[in-house]
Amino acid sequence: MLHIKSLEEGLTLYKALASEIRIEIIKVLLKNDSMNMNELASHLNITNGALTGHIKKLEEAGVIAVVSESASHGNQKRCSVLLDKILIDLEQQPENDCTYSTSIKVGHYTDFQVSPTCGLASETALIGEIDDVRYFSHPEHYNADILWFGKGYVEYVIPNFIPFSQKIDQISISIELSSEAPAINPNWPSDISFYLNDTKIGTWTSPGDFGEVRGTVNPSWWLSTWNQYGLLKFLVINNRGTFIDGKQISEIGIHSFHLTSQSTLKFRLAVEKNAAHVGGLTIFGKTFGNYSQDIEVQITYSPLEES
Repeated sequence: MLHIKSLEEGLTLYKALASEIRIEIIKVLLKNDSMNMNELASHLNITNGALTGHIKKLEEAGVIAVVSESASHGNQKRCSVLLDKILIDLEQQPENDCTYSTSIKVGHYTDFQVSPTCGLASETALIGEIDDVRYFSHPEHYNADILWFGKGYVEYVIPNFIPFSQKIDQISISIELSSEAPAINPNWPSDISFYLNDTKIGTWTSPGDFGEVRGTVNPSWWLSTWNQYGLLKFLVINNRGTFIDGKQISEIGIHSFHLTSQSTLKFRLAVEKNAAHVGGLTIFGKTFGNYSQDIEVQITYSPLEES
């Protein structure tokens, strides 16, 4: 998902989409998962030169990814769509909006209980051995920028440094996620549940474990047969309920928790053993996947009402 936080921020995207041929390119790629430039040009009945210009605009806007692959007649460029959704905030936030922002590295979890297949890696190397749960307790886990497991959970404490005498009105979390298949499988659904302070606030079903093209920010040593990228999900809990990418997934709202500047904020991601789809979880950090970010959190707050 691409989250555009103001109309002005999306200008590059609007220009990239303001073309019938580029819309057709996206539709064809979605239907075929990915295609090389020759296949795509032939399908659209345009020249490779004309296609290159359109592809460049879509790539600059972050809509598609282009990777080189070896072929019998030299290298070919293969194209695929990066985004599953585009979320645009039409309402401009006021400049004095009371918001505290923070980032959490993937490896900075404070509690876990996981089952194989599982593993962790930093930007430079695997941490321990694949499918050995013990390494989730290794001190090196703090350096992890990607982790994956078949079922179970990881839990993070969200830093809460909003000013004193304030209450929390909304928590927004941006995070790149996918399922975890034993290898890679784009059709591998997984019910991923989200908890705040031990209360389940909703569930989102990941469609698969993606690996048909290389993640755009993956380190060079990362094998092509491993998890490549996820979907960027935008989780919001406010007074109206809990939402994923603007779609309500539960009626549990922030008011149920009575959160203030003194509250501990525990955020858990879980794949439960009794879920309809037990397809694992992969969490991508700043140096893995398609989005160069950690777990990004925004907390909106306002003064506590006097008794």
